Amino acid sequence: MRLTIDTQTDSYEQAIAAVQAAYGLNPAAVASGWPDAPVPTVRPGPETLGSEDIWQGWTERMLFDTLASVLPGARAVLRRLVELGGTATFDSVQEHFADHPQTPIPPKKIGGTLTSLRAVRRRVGPDNRTNLLQRDEARRIYQIEPALLEGLKRAFALADVRPGLLRQEPATP
Repeated sequence: MRLTIDTQTDSYEQAIAAVQAAYGLNPAAVASGWPDAPVPTVRPGPETLGSEDIWQGWTERMLFDTLASVLPGARAVLRRLVELGGTATFDSVQEHFADHPQTPIPPKKIGGTLTSLRAVRRRVGPDNRTNLLQRDEARRIYQIEPALLEGLKRAFALADVRPGLLRQEPATP
């Protein structure tokens, strides 16, 4: 048996209850003798996301796996595009991240930051060649297919609840 306790999000009481439940102790009896013990809750995980085709092979789980795998800067750009309804100009994205307090990205580095999306898409995305993020060079805009926005919102909501599931730093060579 394997038991994982997240010391940043799980309380002491939750950790004790999890260990006791793992060894077959009655959590109800423990809770009745321990009045401030929280009721055990099921933490959402990627398995709770849908596996139905949202658009051209993309599923909610694929969207979350993409968010979990890309570099933090690319994830921040995707989040910004989702907040803006899926479309933004190159200039507005560059301006937003130039002096961003948590994820500063120099204007000339946005394109390089987003290359991790293409690399992850080949590994995580659907078998066809659809991209999560479209670039229209002529109009100078980034665009996310509107059909994917709700799935991305759910994936970001899970990422907010379980940040430990996300890639935090660039991989070391």
